Amino acid sequence: MDIQTIISYITSPELQEKLFLVRIVFIGFTAFFFVAVVYYFFKTEWVREVILRDFAQFFFKRAYGLKKPARQWDRVKRRLETGVESEWKLSVMEADDILDDILAKMGYVAETLEERLKLVPVTILPNLDEIQKVHKIRDNIVHDPDFRLTMEQARAALEVYERAFSDLEAF
Repeated sequence: MDIQTIISYITSPELQEKLFLVRIVFIGFTAFFFVAVVYYFFKTEWVREVILRDFAQFFFKRAYGLKKPARQWDRVKRRLETGVESEWKLSVMEADDILDDILAKMGYVAETLEERLKLVPVTILPNLDEIQKVHKIRDNIVHDPDFRLTMEQARAALEVYERAFSDLEAF
């Protein structure tokens, strides 16, 4: 058998009619797997981390993922305006949590915020001593149910956190 005979047999209409159903099945499999690959590609964190982060940082000129801390910070500041001590306490605790999350995302790996603060150099956070003092106020709020927090203390604590966020260029 020569090559010309093989090619004419493969391209013959009789064989193509016999293989038509097989071709349809393979086209269906191909379409299904293509859709599955595209679906799982966009569902993975990799796309968000690599592509969307770069896109957002390029076009919006700010770090990807900072919208959430900014919304949380707005909620913290609104709590301070309520005039209720429990809300002031919550605002200090939430500000502490925001700082903890930001430092964790920056790569300071530790179990607690207190341990993370030990890893952060003063060049990154110039008001590190103030932050540690404010963190102790937060610890008092959490561990001492009788701890009294005035509005002035809460406002001063939030100013310390706000300076820290500004130094970290968090929002």
